[in-house]
Parts: sequence; structure tokens; C-alpha cells
Amino acid sequence: MSLRHRSLQRSSFLILAVVFVLWLCPLLGCQSSKPAAPSEVKAQTSSENAPSGPAPTSTQGMTAEPTGAPMHIDPARAMQYVKEFVGIGPRWVGSKGQEKASAYLRSKLKNDNLEEDAFVADTPAGKLAMKNLVAKFPGSNEGIIVLGTHIDTNYPLRDTNYAGANDGGSSTGLLLAIADQLRGKKLEGYSVWLAFLDGEEAIDKWTETDSLYGSKHLAAKWRQDGTIGNIKAFLLADMIGDKDLEIERDTNSTPWLEDLIYKAATRLSYQSHFFDSTDTMDDDHMPFARSSVPVADLIDFSYGYNNAYHHTTEDTLNKLSPRSLQITGDVILETIRLLNANASHLSSTAPKTSS
Repeated sequence: MSLRHRSLQRSSFLILAVVFVLWLCPLLGCQSSKPAAPSEVKAQTSSENAPSGPAPTSTQGMTAEPTGAPMHIDPARAMQYVKEFVGIGPRWVGSKGQEKASAYLRSKLKNDNLEEDAFVADTPAGKLAMKNLVAKFPGSNEGIIVLGTHIDTNYPLRDTNYAGANDGGSSTGLLLAIADQLRGKKLEGYSVWLAFLDGEEAIDKWTETDSLYGSKHLAAKWRQDGTIGNIKAFLLADMIGDKDLEIERDTNSTPWLEDLIYKAATRLSYQSHFFDSTDTMDDDHMPFARSSVPVADLIDFSYGYNNAYHHTTEDTLNKLSPRSLQITGDVILETIRLLNANASHLSSTAPKTSS
């Protein structure tokens, strides 16, 4: 899938620079101090891009336990969806695969309340047509939990066979498997909307203006029509199929929501796969974070040694595992249960509806 972390990737140069300074300081009489880890360096250099909304709440008041049995995805079915979606081939904006991807999602969600959000974006390659799809599963309570994924593949790799098995494919298949658990049921709690976002990848190179086209458009649309004020949480899944699953804690995500995800993972005994490291992610959750929506980016940005498979033709199905899909999907579903159980706490922290 498209990784917005390209500009945030760990740099061996930074590490060498830190080592050099540590060696040089004693010779120059520098005051000793603990050096920042590479992830901390990244967080510091990216802090100016952090959302500027109101300070989030903590999970301190979220003590209510969910009722009923937890939901679980079918990992084999999820992996089959990933294989089918990746089998479409490259899905970069403007390709034949882009429309094939939309047609595939329509076929899988045809019996659901599916809305299409078509738009034309100004890009370095000119005006390009894009399309988000949103499947809506109504709940009994007022309020919405949005689950997101991006569906496009890397545009600069359009002349290769790159099909983004992990980067876009894994999370799209996962959301389809989650749809199977929501479909045909009366959801006790918030409505759940699944957002399949186009144009996440940069057309030229990752910048503030050349990236996240679909999520920016959808967030703006929902600000205009007032939907944004009803969103209780936005959970983004990205690169979550890696066999060696290590989901990082994102400093651009809402802290209390990340804490709730970790609580959900602990309840399911999956905590060893979550938040062992911290990083700063620029991803499809950011346009919603800037609208004061509580957000969380569930992303494993260690895809191969030093993230070597990311945005290369080595991002293939044989690197993925149904087990990783199951872990991520079940934790997302458990997080939804925890959000519903603590709805009274969330009612005072939801963003205001935009006029």
C-alpha cells in the first residue's frame, strides 16, 4: 500500500551522525546526554506536521466492559480477498486496474449501503479522476466509527508489475473480511463505516500537497455536510499483512485511542504484536486528525529488514500471513466493542459538527 512514511523513513545517515557526535563530544568537552533513538529523531523532525486539534482525553474513565461475545474475522477468507484484490494487478491512479478495483469492491459490497465519492484531483501529472467507496453498516446509537484503507498502488512504479500486496492489498482484504462480520446484523452501538480510499500515494514525490488525495477529499466532504461531527473514531489499517507483524505506536494518532487499541490487543492476548516501537506517520488518518476526529493508524512499517520490501516489486503475497490479518482484524473489532461499551465517555469528547 502507499506509505506516507517515505519522507519519514529511518536514515542510516542519522544513525552514523549520532554515533560520530557521541565519539567527538568527549574530545571537545561536550556535556553528555542520552542520544535520541532513530524513531525519536523522526518524531522530532516531524512534530510540525502533527495535528493541532484539542488535547485528547485519556482512557482513565473507560472502565466499562463490553457485553456479548467478541467478533472474529475469518482469516482464510480475508487472505482470499487479499489474493483476489492483488490479482487485479497495479491499481495506480489512471490505470485500468483503478477501475477494476472499484468494480471488485462494488461486487463484494453490492448488498450493503455503498456510496461512491468520485472527484477529480489536481496532481503533478494534471487532473486525475479518483473514487472513494464507503460501505455503511447502521448501528443502534447515534455516532459513527470509520475504518479506513487505501486501495491504490504506487504511481512512480506504474511501469512495473508492482501490485502492493501488503501496501494497500492486505488492509483492503481485511476490511472486506470485517464487512462479513457486520453484514446482516443489527449492530448494538455505533454505526460502522468502511472507507476504501483512492489516491493515497504520491504522484511525483510525497509532499503535503502530493499525497492523501482521497482522504483529504472525503474529510472535506464530511466537514461540509456535518458528518465529521458524528465520527467517534477513525481507525486506519495499513501494511498489516506482514508475517512478522509489529504494529507501531504512532505519535500522530490520538493517544487515548491508541491506548484503547492496546487494551483490546491485551484482552485477546495479542499485545506482543503492538507498540513495541514508536514512530510518526503521515497517512490517511491525518486529514481527519486535523478535523479533531480521534484517529489511530494501525501500521507495520518494518516490512522486511530496514523496511526493504516497501514500495518495491518484492511486496508480494508470499510475504503475508492470514494470522497477521486475523490479529489486526480481531483487535479492530474488539476496539469497536470497547468504544461502544464506553459510549457515555466518548459523548463528551466527540468533535463539534462543522457548519
